[in-house]
Amino acid sequence: MERPAWAPQGIDISVPSVSRMYDFYLGGSHNFEVDRDAARKAMEFMPGLPKIMQANRAFMRRAVHYATTSGISQFLDIGSGIPTFGNVHEVAQAADPEARIAYVDHDPVAVAHSQAVLEGNERTVVAAADLRKPAEILESPEIRGLLDFDKPVALLLVAVLHFVEDSDSPYEAVAELRESLAPGSLLVLTHASYEGIPLSQEDAGGTVGVYRNIRNPLIMRSRDEVSRFFDGYEMVEPGLVSMPDWRPENPEARGQEDPFAFSGFGGVGRKA
Repeated sequence: MERPAWAPQGIDISVPSVSRMYDFYLGGSHNFEVDRDAARKAMEFMPGLPKIMQANRAFMRRAVHYATTSGISQFLDIGSGIPTFGNVHEVAQAADPEARIAYVDHDPVAVAHSQAVLEGNERTVVAAADLRKPAEILESPEIRGLLDFDKPVALLLVAVLHFVEDSDSPYEAVAELRESLAPGSLLVLTHASYEGIPLSQEDAGGTVGVYRNIRNPLIMRSRDEVSRFFDGYEMVEPGLVSMPDWRPENPEARGQEDPFAFSGFGGVGRKA
């Protein structure tokens, strides 16, 4: 397999990556054939995966806009993936040119491409770190040099926690991150679930099996399990809901949404 010029040296391009599969679902170009093969297999069971990812991105953009209108100008995006149109810094800095954004990912391709895209943007940084090790993130010199944790920060955990198994203590990791945030900070979160998917759990389980086979298990949590991540936060209206139902720009268009867009949950919480 020929290595594209944009692919960092030292990564195994024969192994699928969830961030590059996500890029493929969104119509991006920074993915390999192995990623496309895995994504197509997942879509055989759940053909609406691209619609789910589009709903996820649209939710993220609305939540970032909400944060900026609430006076927050600092963003910590963990599991940020490969930058695509309408990413956090574009939305936040369009509303507030002084906004500062720290991106975090453990995928070398996501980190390298983010650094290339953001070159020259002095109010953004990219750090290679893992959500499962929050101390690495909180002690990162790049992040500490940009964000002031004595002031409110919007913490984004968008489409990432469902790749953290219970054995890796996701609730404890989120709680550790929460404790580092100043009052008034926001938690912006989305999570996959069997709830809301217009398929039987058995059929949707085929997609879960594809992710398990590429050694990136997809953990489908219930609404109650997802809500636990917001412990210590006050939920912002309308609470934890399907992604299109969180402060839609055009509520009248709800009936026109693809049914797959209502899979899983999204919500925003504020630290008291």
